[in-house]
Amino acid sequence: MSVFDLLKNKVQKSHRKYQIVFPEGDDLRILNAASKLSLDNVVKPILLGSSTKITSLVQEQNLTFRELVIIDPAHYENKAAMVQNFINARVKKVDPTEVAETVKDPNYFGTMLVEMGLADGMVSGATHSTAATVRPALQLIHTAKGMKRVSGSFIMERHDEKYIFADCAINLDPDSQTLAEIAYQSVKTAQMINIDPKVAFLSFSTKGSAQADMVAKVEQAAEIFKQQHPDIPADGELQFDAAFVPEVAAKKAPESVIKGRANIFIFPELQSGNISYKIAQRLGNFAAIGPILQGLRKPVNDLSRGANTQDVYNIAVLTAAQALIRDEENEA
Repeated sequence: MSVFDLLKNKVQKSHRKYQIVFPEGDDLRILNAASKLSLDNVVKPILLGSSTKITSLVQEQNLTFRELVIIDPAHYENKAAMVQNFINARVKKVDPTEVAETVKDPNYFGTMLVEMGLADGMVSGATHSTAATVRPALQLIHTAKGMKRVSGSFIMERHDEKYIFADCAINLDPDSQTLAEIAYQSVKTAQMINIDPKVAFLSFSTKGSAQADMVAKVEQAAEIFKQQHPDIPADGELQFDAAFVPEVAAKKAPESVIKGRANIFIFPELQSGNISYKIAQRLGNFAAIGPILQGLRKPVNDLSRGANTQDVYNIAVLTAAQALIRDEENEA
């Protein structure tokens, strides 16, 4: 079963329909995906933008919805409450007049709907940059309990193979503690798609075969993770072949607990992570699903500006699944 079929089944079986807000409500890719999401009864889309324009586009494209929900940030009746909630959510003191202008921005407005509990998650980025999507979430939603950072992972899928690569999107040069935190966040993503986690902290060195500060950082990250999460198989520092090929692991790291069967790969810095997922995608024909934002208190995800309708649909399903997992953890 594909990642998205698995997540779709989970979301459809949940006791309620999750509401996902789309700040780019007048983009045709968003509209077509939202219609399909609505008709498939997977999530309840909330479209931001001009009601007149969106309704006209829906009619022109002959799209149908179980329920067409449009909110125009320029004419929002509860703006005063949103402004106050924005002020409450910010760590730094902010001017109410400036906030009233800020929430007119669709990404800030959509983020505030999530923060206020009026939506369960947000998907943006079809026409906005990653920074424009992520910045409001960092400022207003903040990190989940126990988390200090947000990271970006990719689910790499090819037929029955599924792996997690992180961090490939957010943290430029994470220290040991941050790498350990990224690993834990990636474990939660892996468990969401029924991967039994085995974590490899990657380097150009395996178990001291090379000496350098960047190697020591990875080794320390692995030790921190193992101390904090002794129940999750993890090892490092490991070269990729020692993490992934059992025969190589038997020679290079014979005492490794993951024995060359890692399925979560933690890269030492952003550059190597980003390069590696693109190599796997382009040369290995893996589907690269992401970046999935990890560590936020409530789910927000970023689209590529080259995303198509199916990409939007898929990321919305994933965002709803993150909201579902969050609710299950809160209820536990």
